[in-house]
Amino acid sequence: MMRRSLRSIASALVAVLAAGALGACDSGESGATRDAEGSGPPVRLGTKDFTEQFVLGELYSQALRAEGFRVDLKRDVGSSEITHEALESGALDVYPEYVGVLLSEIANRRERPPSPAAAYRAAKAFEERRGFTLLSMTPFSNSNALAVKRSFARRHGLRTIADLGGLPGTVEIGAAPEFRTRFEGLVGLTDRYGLDNLEVKPLAIGKQYAALEEGEVDIATVFTTDGQLAERSYVLLEDSRGLFASQRVAPVISRRVLRARGGRLTATIDAVSRRLTTGAMREMNAAVDEDGQSPSSVADAFLRAERLK
Repeated sequence: MMRRSLRSIASALVAVLAAGALGACDSGESGATRDAEGSGPPVRLGTKDFTEQFVLGELYSQALRAEGFRVDLKRDVGSSEITHEALESGALDVYPEYVGVLLSEIANRRERPPSPAAAYRAAKAFEERRGFTLLSMTPFSNSNALAVKRSFARRHGLRTIADLGGLPGTVEIGAAPEFRTRFEGLVGLTDRYGLDNLEVKPLAIGKQYAALEEGEVDIATVFTTDGQLAERSYVLLEDSRGLFASQRVAPVISRRVLRARGGRLTATIDAVSRRLTTGAMREMNAAVDEDGQSPSSVADAFLRAERLK
């Protein structure tokens, strides 16, 4: 039922997106006069619905504009399921995706490849059978994880995800709504760890830290590059059974667009991806979430520092 509901929502949002009404669209053309790219159709670049994706969207779109490409940046499209459907429908040309999520939630693969390189090859092969491909992946991996307050871990002797099975009563997890139906979510926690005492409290991504601090939930799902992890004292529970896969980012792109735009588009996006270390992403995420800076200004500063603008 939940899968069907997500597909229905995705289809409706994709239709709106195709009409140009979803997300903030920005076809800014600063620097778009270097060559013929400035007069071609814009590259339609989408992002998912949380801080890191907003930063990635700005990084890639600003770098492309600096190289003369016109870009329509469609922010906050939705979850992977929704954003990938927008790509398949032709409403988007490219968006940054996490390789492990692509395999488990889009390709529906439950086995875990033995290395990030193997995961990338499998994901790329999956996309190329569908008319898309993956550009180069980033050095950083933004894996899913479960976080608890240090005092909670101490009180209950928690070190690994498996330890959650020994907690009394129902354990509440603050997570995005799709966590309930994902393998890298409640499905996998039941399958891999046998946990049947968990209940998900649906929260918008980014709201889980406040819920954890205020005692509204016992556990929060987090991303390992979250800026909040750099400043506060949380315990990340060890994933001893390998549920959460490596999550390096690789932009998924239409092969039709690549053929039309040539190698400069690939080279521009890859040049950004190569510089995205875990430290860099955590700093940029923190600048947005903790310091209140805009994703646009954070991306601009990074690209200038790296001489990509």
